[in-house]
Amino acid sequence: MDLGWLLIGELLALGVVSGFLAGLLGVGGGMLMVPFMTFILSARGVEPGLSVKMAIATSMSTILFTSMASVRAHHGRGAVRWDVARSLAPGIVVGGLLSGAGLFSVLKGQGLALFFALVIGFSAVQMLRDRKPAPGRSLPGTPGLTTVGAGIGFLSGLVGAGGAFMSVPFMVWCNVPIRQAVGTSAALGFPIALANTLGYAIGGRDLPPALPGAVGYLYLPAVGVIAVASMALAPVGAGVAHRADVTQLKRVFAVLLFGLAGYMFYKSQSG
Repeated sequence: MDLGWLLIGELLALGVVSGFLAGLLGVGGGMLMVPFMTFILSARGVEPGLSVKMAIATSMSTILFTSMASVRAHHGRGAVRWDVARSLAPGIVVGGLLSGAGLFSVLKGQGLALFFALVIGFSAVQMLRDRKPAPGRSLPGTPGLTTVGAGIGFLSGLVGAGGAFMSVPFMVWCNVPIRQAVGTSAALGFPIALANTLGYAIGGRDLPPALPGAVGYLYLPAVGVIAVASMALAPVGAGVAHRADVTQLKRVFAVLLFGLAGYMFYKSQSG
């Protein structure tokens, strides 16, 4: 299967940037990958609705690999709240399976594109606001965290992101230090990606391949190339996150997210 040097270069660049941002901010990998993968697939003749679904599923699958590299780096710096991750994970798995194997395969690609645009637009607003949580607020108990995890897993499956767009703001809102919130979110990326990827495989099992190397909603060549690049850069981003003040970078990234939200809104209106 000949991917072509242009496609390989595009996928490598996407993997480098998304991997670095995933390690740095705990959010950004899927939010970058989905719009750009949608563009890459559309440029190769995949119809608009299917290109969005394939981009979401492919993005989510790469998080299986990126999260492992990122969490290792954060764990080495003592920034992962494993007690919180263990309480959130069961709900995440259930929510992810319900999303990937159920609603995802039923919804039209244009509807998913619109939902994605709204989610990343909301995330961009939250990054710009940078509000301080109320003193004294703390994380809920295990039942509450499991319920929150189900919501994170379900919504992540609809947008192809690793859940940090919800888990990081939630933990910060509950007065978890930002670096611990980012590190714990990295640990949650693996169960989110695993549950949803299994769901996509079930939901797309009867789908004819749209491109050589595609299996259902997954474009396997992109998964492989992006995973290699993102695994190499995620630890670098995690290292920078523990040394630098990322406030200004978050603001720049928020502006980028607004642009990507606009592109996905445009895709939601195309036939």
